[in-house]
Amino acid sequence: MTQRSDCPISTLLDFVGDKWSLLIVRDLMFFGKSSFSELQNSDERMATNILSSRLEKLEQDDLIQKQTDPNDRRKKIYKLTEQGKSLLPILLEMIIWSSKHAQETNLPEQLLVLAATDREGLIADLLARLEQ
Repeated sequence: MTQRSDCPISTLLDFVGDKWSLLIVRDLMFFGKSSFSELQNSDERMATNILSSRLEKLEQDDLIQKQTDPNDRRKKIYKLTEQGKSLLPILLEMIIWSSKHAQETNLPEQLLVLAATDREGLIADLLARLEQ
């Protein structure tokens, strides 16, 4: 990956600085999606060419890995790498920010309670779910 500068925020944005990449990471992380068709059927309805290019970039940047589906060898599935999973606290902060500044969201109240009272436990539970 080519970095635009040595600024740490700019570097992160070089990895996931467009909304589509973040939404793919969100779907893999929080909604258990793993196939191209599942990712394409998200509420945002990403165009197939955009989804393909973002999956390829996320794979090249070692945030996701593509595997053959053990149940259907013709199908590919996508999973977060350890580097991709490490984005969890950042996405959690984005969720918390949205809950404070965008009232029209569908945030589960329990998630916000856990984020406020047991953030480390919440992160550990979410990461454990990704291992299943």
